[in-house]
Formats: sequence, C-alpha cells, structure tokens
Amino acid sequence: MRKHIFNAGPSVLPVEVLKEASAAVVELNNSGQSILEISHRGQTFEGMIAEAKSLVKELLGLGDDYDVLFLQGGASMQFCMVPMNFLNQNETAAYVDTGTWSSKAIKEAKLFGKVDVLASSKAENFNHIPKGYEIPKTAKYFHITTNNTIYGTQFHSYPESPVLYVADMSSDFLSREINAQQFDFIYAGAQKNVGPAGATLVILKKELLKKIDKTLPSMLDYRVYAENDSLYNTPAVFSIYVCLLTLRWIKKTGLKTIEKINDAKASAIYAAIDRNPLYNGHSAKEDRSKMNVTFTLSKPELEDAFDEACAKADIVGVKGHRSVGGFRASIYNALPLESVHVLCAVMDDFAKKHG
Repeated sequence: MRKHIFNAGPSVLPVEVLKEASAAVVELNNSGQSILEISHRGQTFEGMIAEAKSLVKELLGLGDDYDVLFLQGGASMQFCMVPMNFLNQNETAAYVDTGTWSSKAIKEAKLFGKVDVLASSKAENFNHIPKGYEIPKTAKYFHITTNNTIYGTQFHSYPESPVLYVADMSSDFLSREINAQQFDFIYAGAQKNVGPAGATLVILKKELLKKIDKTLPSMLDYRVYAENDSLYNTPAVFSIYVCLLTLRWIKKTGLKTIEKINDAKASAIYAAIDRNPLYNGHSAKEDRSKMNVTFTLSKPELEDAFDEACAKADIVGVKGHRSVGGFRASIYNALPLESVHVLCAVMDDFAKKHG
C-alpha cells in the first residue's frame, strides 16, 4: 500500500512516472539496455534531453530566445554560479531575503561582488513576504526566491524589475501558470515538482550569455553548458529521464488543472488549521505557500502524539524543519488530493481529542 507522502524533497512523484521509470531501469523501450546504461552521447539520450528542454519552454510559454540547461549541484550550486557569471566585484546585486535559501544565496553572492538586501523578514522568523521596497536601477540583477519551503511563504505576485531578473523557483516550479517572460533567469532543483534529486534546471535568455565577460572554470560557466547542449560532461542521465517523464505528465494533465488541484489541497489544509485552535499557522495569511503548509501546535507537548496519529494513517514527511518546529505538509504536484483529505481528517480528529 502506497503511503501519503508529504516530504519536502525529494518529494512525491506521479505513480505512472514511477512505473515507467522502473521498467526503464530494467530495459529501456526494448533496447536491450537499461536507462542506467545508455550513453549520454547517443541519439536516444540526445533526443530525451531535447524533448525535455522543449517541454519546459512549452509549459512556461517561452520562445527560442530562451535556453534550458540541465545542470547538477542542486539549486545551491546556483547560489554561487549566478554571481560568478554575472556579478563583478565593483557591481551590486539586489536580493530580497525571505528564508534560509535566499540567505544562503546572499552569502554566496558576497564572494563575488556587493549585495544590497532590499528587504528581509528575518526579524519575524520569515513569516511573511516583504513588500514596499524599491529595486535600484543601478543593480546588476535582482534576485528573489519565489517559494520558501522551510517557512511556508510564497510570492503570489511578482514585483516588476527594471534590471536583470533572477528567480529561484525550486519549490514551486511548474506548479502554476505564470508569466515566465517576466524573468530573465530562472533556476530550480528538480526534486520538488519536476523529478528526482540530481538534476537542476536553468532557464535563461540567450542574450545573457553574451554579457558574461569573465574567464571561468568550465564546469561553472553557463556558456559552456549552452554551447554543449548540457552535455559538456556526463549529465545526470536517469534524473533527466525521470524529469522528461514528469514533464510529459504535467503536459498531459495540464498546468491549469494542476494549479487548480494545488489550490484545493492548500485551501483544505489551511481550513483545517484555521478551524482548530490547536493549530497555529506560521506564515501570514496573505503570503501562505500553496506548496509547503507550516504549522505548530498550541500544546507542543502533543507533538509526539500527533506524529503517531499521522503514522497510523500512513502519512509520512510532515515533521517541521527545526527553524520553525511543529509540522510541514509539502503538497507538490504529484501528491493526490486524497492524501490531503486523509491529513485533514487526522488533524480534525486529533483536535477534537486534544484541543
């Protein structure tokens, strides 16, 4: 029996994707070889990565002026690669600090140039998205983290940027329809909504590559990856293959439909929090994430009992991050609405018994 998987990442994947990937591990499309054994230089894999890139652009509504790269190192590698490629020591990059991952990105950027933190919600333990700041036209680029997995906050609208616009979309990438053309550079670890750990997606305007004016290590240079179709070295073949299967699933399901289901999942859990005084939501209501729902108990001594109640219902992955404590339900694309209904039933029943 499959459990209800609320892991923050690596996260739940569509069952049909798991089945197809599992079969390919034994033999890929009657080829006599496993997906784990094929050459990344062969036509089979070249076709796979080309289709994956095409699907990303199609789902985001982007044209040929954008390129899609498959890299490794997770989104954390992008924290340093972005400033390494685009920021010089005498230049300033603008960041909004909304959580652990943006803080780490800021730390890395300071190694390569100046950083202007335009706004931060750190003083309130990152329980909201800062607003009302001005993006300086002199900044080399402006960087946001669109969804904050640990604290459960999310940008529900994006500020307009007068400068190069960079977004870490790791935990809400392809979870909803957006105007992706608003951004010049998007990056995301695959292991939330698009695939397993091991692959990182970078989507950037091709014209940006011409603006890189440094001599860089080959493995940290976007130009090298673009010139070699992400095949400069051996990529994460299996991870990219599963990303391809997941992208096909997203297209077949429809991003609009996925967004509607994600909205329903988030609304159901937040309603369970709001109707039961035992639960306290961490994030401000106007900034609540539709990917990561964070909450604590008004009676912390009941946390172990709540854990046990979830375990009995075959719910896994709801333990909160130490920065917030309590609990976190990550409700990425592939999590069925039925799993959310199970969690809400546990929450209501537990609150009746212990509220």
